[in-house]
Amino acid sequence: MDNDKAIINEWMEYIENRDFPCVAAKAALSKEQLNVMVAGHMACPKDDKAILDFIYNFADTYRASDKIFHSAVVIFNQDDIENEAMFDHFFWSRLQALSNMDAKLHEYDSRVDSDPESDNFSFSLKGEAFFIIGMHPASSRPARRFKYPALVFNPHAQFEQLREARQYDKMKNIVRKRDIALAGDINPMLNDFGASSEVYQYTGRRLDNSWKCPLHINHEQSKRNQSA
Repeated sequence: MDNDKAIINEWMEYIENRDFPCVAAKAALSKEQLNVMVAGHMACPKDDKAILDFIYNFADTYRASDKIFHSAVVIFNQDDIENEAMFDHFFWSRLQALSNMDAKLHEYDSRVDSDPESDNFSFSLKGEAFFIIGMHPASSRPARRFKYPALVFNPHAQFEQLREARQYDKMKNIVRKRDIALAGDINPMLNDFGASSEVYQYTGRRLDNSWKCPLHINHEQSKRNQSA
């Protein structure tokens, strides 16, 4: 437990660092709406149920709040990620496992598409769509480079709230300018929702058009949509 607390403290310090470009994460931290849990090795499924429960509790808290800027972070307590391909394998394995468990309990968020190839896809748990950000020590993007591998779950509806409040473009431009200052260039995988599937942005790895998302959504709602 002491080691978990140390890892969480490292995460908080990482977000607080003045060079970290994501102002939304900084806002979630300052508002005490950044929820963090520490799990075991990312390759191991033993903590999948605990992770799912953590995200479910977070979804309930987020839905009950009238404030913006909420994020949930799952940090895996090993730092032996050797390269981006290794992280990608673990990343999609964990999302697949979470999605499979969720499919037995909940419908997919009807506000988004369940097909990872769709321009309107978003990852859903407990009927709540999430934009996922993967972070790890071997990332080619400095803004995604954290000592331990981590999954950041951002409620998709927050982005729509920001758009409605006409704050989204301003925040996006600030983040991109800060990312350029940190990395020297803009993340080539960045795109606005609806322009292409957001799965290309999840891990931070540079992908080409030949890449196919390995995620298979098995929710009943998804199966009905595919057979229609």
